[in-house]
Amino acid sequence: MTTLLVAGATGDLGRRIVRELLAARPDAVVRVMTRPGSGTAHSLYGEQDRVEIRVAAYTDHAALVAALSGADVVVSAVSGARAVILGAQRALLAAAVDAGVPRFIPSDYSADYRRVSPGTNRNFELRREFAAYLDATPVRATSVLNGAFADMLTGQAPMILFARKKVLYWSSPDQVLDFTTKDDVARTVAHVALDDAAPRVVEVAGDRVTARSIARMMGELTGTPFGMQWAGTTAMLSGAARIGRRLSRDEEATFPAWQGMQYFVSMFSGEAELQHVANHRYGQQDWTSVRDVLAKHLQVDAAG
Repeated sequence: MTTLLVAGATGDLGRRIVRELLAARPDAVVRVMTRPGSGTAHSLYGEQDRVEIRVAAYTDHAALVAALSGADVVVSAVSGARAVILGAQRALLAAAVDAGVPRFIPSDYSADYRRVSPGTNRNFELRREFAAYLDATPVRATSVLNGAFADMLTGQAPMILFARKKVLYWSSPDQVLDFTTKDDVARTVAHVALDDAAPRVVEVAGDRVTARSIARMMGELTGTPFGMQWAGTTAMLSGAARIGRRLSRDEEATFPAWQGMQYFVSMFSGEAELQHVANHRYGQQDWTSVRDVLAKHLQVDAAG
């Protein structure tokens, strides 16, 4: 019997990962970790036979070791800035080492942070810093890289100006951009967690598009032509992000406005583009395309 521990199991992505793990292996036990005093895990998973709930604070090493003991793999789905990606994950990793857990999947779930220029993307640099700690341990690690979450196109950092019928781009409208839905990422994480032969990095992309192709899609979906709007160079956007960061009071926020700018700098510069996409590693999958995401958004918007 395989035991998989998920940290961050009550979050948006974490819930999806737990669901996919339960569906992927009928004999697997999913262990979710929750902080003392939080009732969310019990309300979500308390009645599920194959889910174990373990309580531990990230500051309590002994409790963490007890929670991780006997697990075959730790899947981290925690979300946050330095205090979480470095602080909480380092505590989780130290406990995994002491508990003898053989495998660890860090909370990366991003574009390729390994080649991004220093100083241009805070969240990527935190992941790169944690990877150095992870690679120095005896635990076998696998990072899942998936580009940006596809909901960025319609949510917190939109490049599509729906009302103005424009698609923004920086530097080049033909730069390849990788997008994957959270459901597709969660399914991939489940496959990776159950794959003892998984490599150090697994790259997937639900879709690979450009600003030009997105404008064409929007025109086809709405019946109204969408134009492209040059918003400057990636160097200009990087400079604006630096100014925004200096002026902001949200350094520990997970995705403030300036971090959204930094993400687009990494993507449109090409530095974070995935180089070894392996969508067929786990067989034929039904990947959600950017067109599907945009069509659903337009449908919901029209109904609302």
